[in-house]
Amino acid sequence: FIEDPRHIEFQILADEYGNVVHLGERECSIQRRHQKLIEETPSPALTKELREKMGKAAILAAQTVNYQNAGTIEFILDKNKNFYFIEMNTRIQVEHPITEEVTGIDIIKEQIKIAAGEKLQFKQKDVTFSGHAIECRINAEDPQKGFRPSPGKIINIHLPGGPGVRIDTYIYSDFFIPTFYDSLIAKLIVKAQNRQEAINRMIRALDEFYVEGVKTTIDFLKMIMKNGDFQKGNYSTNFIERLL
Repeated sequence: FIEDPRHIEFQILADEYGNVVHLGERECSIQRRHQKLIEETPSPALTKELREKMGKAAILAAQTVNYQNAGTIEFILDKNKNFYFIEMNTRIQVEHPITEEVTGIDIIKEQIKIAAGEKLQFKQKDVTFSGHAIECRINAEDPQKGFRPSPGKIINIHLPGGPGVRIDTYIYSDFFIPTFYDSLIAKLIVKAQNRQEAINRMIRALDEFYVEGVKTTIDFLKMIMKNGDFQKGNYSTNFIERLL
């Protein structure tokens, strides 16, 4: 049992010629029922030394099983900065855009190239990181009722925009959200020069994000962004339980 754990994952790319690189970490500790709601990179919990150590462990894990593809090695980080392997996701993950924003690498494109038998065109030393990125998952759920799904017709919608704001979504006015699938309806991604600027930009973008007709997590996500502990980077996987 690990008290107040943080959920840290490393994005990797591995081709069929034995070349493996990592694209840094994603902090995924803001969760409800083990489902992520907010992700950011870089993690406020990692030092440069710890990042290098965890990155090397992620690469070694992929090399050991001769892995080929994009993938994610997931770790639990304890209060004393010890890390433990949880699992590997052998696929693209929902939160991949924040890694793309800070590295400038199109992970989907690289995955397709690997599948086509191409060799990675860059080495670990070529991977650079710039700024800070945060993703909020906009779900059709009611946080006031235990995050109960909220299917139905979207009557009206306004999506935020501007510098450093990216939205990955499929919804539009008059779209009907069915009951059969995951409640994720949009991913709101922001990038800025530093973490505080990214938080401020996310708050502004959430303020502009308007969905009429179904309940969403927008206001709840805004509350987290404005929370003092979150702003200090002082949180773990039980953050939402404590908040509620």
